[in-house]
Amino acid sequence: MARGALIDRRLFVKAAGLAFVQSLTPRAAFALERTDAVFASGFRAPDGHYGIGLVSEDGTFIDEIRLPDRIHGLGHSAATGLTVAFARRPGTFAVIFDSLKRSQPVIISAPENRHFFGHGSFSPDGRLLYASENDFDANRGMIGVYDARDDFRRVGEFPAHGIGTHDMTVSDDGRFLLIANGGIETHPDFGRTKLNLDHMEPSLVIADAKTGELIDKHAMPDKLRQLSTRHLDISADGRVWFACQYEGPRNDLPPLVGHFARGEDVSFIDLPEETTTGLGNYVGAIAVNRGKGLVGLTSPQGGFAVTLDAKTGKVISQARVPDAAGIAAGGDGFAVSSYDGSFEQNRSPVAWDQHIVRIAAG
Repeated sequence: MARGALIDRRLFVKAAGLAFVQSLTPRAAFALERTDAVFASGFRAPDGHYGIGLVSEDGTFIDEIRLPDRIHGLGHSAATGLTVAFARRPGTFAVIFDSLKRSQPVIISAPENRHFFGHGSFSPDGRLLYASENDFDANRGMIGVYDARDDFRRVGEFPAHGIGTHDMTVSDDGRFLLIANGGIETHPDFGRTKLNLDHMEPSLVIADAKTGELIDKHAMPDKLRQLSTRHLDISADGRVWFACQYEGPRNDLPPLVGHFARGEDVSFIDLPEETTTGLGNYVGAIAVNRGKGLVGLTSPQGGFAVTLDAKTGKVISQARVPDAAGIAAGGDGFAVSSYDGSFEQNRSPVAWDQHIVRIAAG
């Protein structure tokens, strides 16, 4: 997925067709007709079922796709209109769906002795899907490769060149895999327990998208070994922004966000102390608004949302957002959701999950 590539909202409505629009409630159809963007996010409903919700820019619930279990990250292909949602670690399923319901969802499973890490990305042309996976018996991260032209059959894999592989994406030209190895050892026999907090190995990796060959690897310095590199997004100039979660002492104030590019060292952003404190040593999601030159961060731990200038790294705004969850580029800034059901100006009777993906824009 080229994260800045979006389809026009009017084309979204046109492609959906009359049957799709007529299937919506009057309120949802009204919202879809007037929204400037459409987003997707996982949720848990009051009756306990899980799904993916499609929402307008102001947070009006438009439609849902039911799922067998909880999801985590999502990726969208502007080339094909397909969206993928990955099960929450240590889940073993991913569902690929057309939000316009022009085709039936495809469900894929992780190979034996593997589970998904909750994230993945399409190639820019939509022909391949890359997924972060855990080879838990060997304690190594892997990138699974799936063929979108063949019902997402698994056709290969590459090493992620690290452990605890979490988020990953693909460069806009399709040449590179950009990988955040969180450095934390886990095994499904122990659920979500972190097994190596005293000797973590976080890193950021650039690998060749055709061969998996390592191009650049940035291991965290010794003093930041407990800084888990978790989530990524790409700015308009191709720079990779990353966000971290700190597993060290609560009173520490480590850097939580930075950027890097091929052939360059990692640069951390020196946030004001009040901002780092507000984030609670835990950035749960990051997004880049390419058109506006902004970087957005959310922290469910701190109940905080922050907007940075992508050129200078300076804080433009920050706000308390209780249970802050997902963030995605929207309008002049960012759309933000929360676990309590809030999504911008509206609140739904669902618990939104940690990530949002933007699938259409006007």
